[in-house]
Parts: sequence; structure tokens; C-alpha cells
Amino acid sequence: MQIILVSRARKVPKTLDLADRRLRWRLLGMAAAAVLGCASLGAGVALAVASPRGQALAQIKHLRQQVKQQDSQLGDMRKDAQRQLDALAVKLGQLQAQSTRLNALGERLAQVGKLDNGEFNFDQAPPVGGVEDVTGGGYMLPQALGSSIDQLATQFDTQQAQLSALQSLLLNARIDSDLKPTGMPVSGGYISSYFGMRPDPFNGRVSLHSGLDIAVPYGTPVHAVAEGMVTFAGVRRGYGNVVEIDHGNGYMTRYAHNSKLLVHPGERVRVGQAISRAGSTGRSTGPHVHFEVWYKGRVVNPLAYVRSHR
Repeated sequence: MQIILVSRARKVPKTLDLADRRLRWRLLGMAAAAVLGCASLGAGVALAVASPRGQALAQIKHLRQQVKQQDSQLGDMRKDAQRQLDALAVKLGQLQAQSTRLNALGERLAQVGKLDNGEFNFDQAPPVGGVEDVTGGGYMLPQALGSSIDQLATQFDTQQAQLSALQSLLLNARIDSDLKPTGMPVSGGYISSYFGMRPDPFNGRVSLHSGLDIAVPYGTPVHAVAEGMVTFAGVRRGYGNVVEIDHGNGYMTRYAHNSKLLVHPGERVRVGQAISRAGSTGRSTGPHVHFEVWYKGRVVNPLAYVRSHR
């Protein structure tokens, strides 16, 4: 087989004989080279067109994995933060409860101690102040929140212990006050005879009147002027129906000429408790209460006690 090539530049045509072995190898090589070139060109074009999109998709996939991982970490952080907030809320609730109790205790102590209004106000923060120190090295850094709360709790515990001790002192003082005779044993009435030397109402002789006579209507309730134990409730010569109360601190009070007794020996009585009814038993000219105060075994003038206030 022969191939004739005709060129316009050449007048003589060129003949290619395919029977020539060398020519066939040359043509085959040229054809293979052309095929490889086209394949390379197609691959290059495909790579040039498809590579940016593939790279973008790969980056997006990688970013989505990072976002998913960060979202999981954020969820764990939220759970930890919520647990910490719950713990802080519990601590703050406990501190608020302690603060409320301390305020109530402080107000109670202020009332028991008879402090003036405004002298110790638990509703306001204590006033503080001082000259500014400009030589310092700067502002102090705040401590960790948990450490600050723990310090505040410790401070509250200390204050609570101090206030409890103060409460005990004041309550002991109040108990001592309750054991001291104070005030009148009856409501109303008037003092018809004072303590001291006087003419006896029955024989006219000068004698010691060992108490106060308080004129009141028949049957008026007679009250204990201090807390104590009833040591006698019965009839004594000249006194009629009598109630005697030992207050355990050296004081003893006696209530005489009663029409009726409301307590019995060995009974514990409170301040203001009704112990008898006024009458005119014994050496008496009319319904009244004969009131005596004894201190360490000696009778004393009750006037200062009935005029005092608890």
C-alpha cells in the first residue's frame, strides 16, 4: 500500500510506501505520541476544572468535622458551667439564709438589749471609710469566686457564734432581771400605807410596818412580781392567807390578806402570773394587798421595787 502526498509548494508528489517497515514504526510512534498528548491535555483540563471544587468540598468537610467537635466540647463546657452555677446557687442560698437568721437574731438582741432606734440597724450595711492611699501599687485583683464565698461563709459563721454568745449573755441578764422583784403586784389601786414606823391601826402603838399596803377592790388578781418558786401558800398569824415566793437570787416576796390562793407550795411561777385574789383576811381593816420584799433574810422597803420597770 502506498500513500501519495501532493503539495502545492512542490510540483512533484511524494510517495510513502507503507510496506516500508521503518516508515510504519515512525507513523505508529507519531500516532502514539498524538494519543498521549491528547490524553495529557484532557487530564490537565479536567484537573484544572475539577480541582478547586474538590478542594473546596474537602475543606468544607473538614470544617464541618471541626464545628461538630467544637459543638461537642461546647456542650461539655455548658454542662460543667451549669454544675458550677448550681453549686454556687446552693452556696448563695445557704448564705442568704444565714444572713436572714443573723438579721433576725440581731434585731432580737437589739430589742432585748433596749438599744435606741437607729443605733444598730441590721437593714443597712455598716458604714466604712478611710483616707485614700495613693502610694499603693495599684488595685487588688479579685480573688476566685469560690474562695470569696468560702471566706464569706466563714465570716458568717464567726458572726453567728459571736451573736449567739451575746444572745446568751443578754438572755442571762434577762433571766436575772426576771428574778428581781419589779413593779406592782396588782393593777390599779393606790398605796394606803407605806413601809416604816407607823401607829398600829388596831391598838395605836407605834410599830414597824414591814411592807406596802395597796388598796384594791375585793377579788382583784394579785400577780407575781418576779419569777420563782412558791415556798408557802397558806395562813399565817396576822397575815391571813399568804403566798411566799423564793426567787433564788436572795429575794423573797410575800403577798398577804388574800381572799383566795391560786398556787400551792413547790409550784413554779412566772412573771405576771396570777397567784391569788385580794381580800381582807388576817389583821386587816379592808380589802388590800400587803406586799413585802425580803433580801438575804432581811425585810427591805418595797417602794423602789414597785416603782421600777422591767
